[in-house]
Amino acid sequence: MEFDELSNQVIGCAIEVHKQLGPGLLESAYERCLSHELTCSNIRHRVQQELPIDYKSITLDNGYRVDLLVEDELMVELKSAAKILPIHEAQLLTYMKLAGVKVGLLMNFNVCRLKEGIKRFVL
Repeated sequence: MEFDELSNQVIGCAIEVHKQLGPGLLESAYERCLSHELTCSNIRHRVQQELPIDYKSITLDNGYRVDLLVEDELMVELKSAAKILPIHEAQLLTYMKLAGVKVGLLMNFNVCRLKEGIKRFVL
């Protein structure tokens, strides 16, 4: 599946979740509902995927987790915040680098229109 097609499908699923729930809920609620929408759309994904850190000659399990890893090629980081801060963007970019994933979506569900809360990143 091509990036544009996959990311657009994921965004479509997220918009459906946002239409049904609106803003103001916890990130975990959006995560579970988005996972359900992805499953209904037959899009393979993993929720709360562990992300170890390879540092020099050792691998560290520090408890970092990716919100959603879609088709092993698209990382999705969910937020329910007043606004997206530079640290949120840096977090996603760091996670993408650590996981070797080239494409990521940062989605903030705490907005009136979800399209205003989505940013795409490509390494």
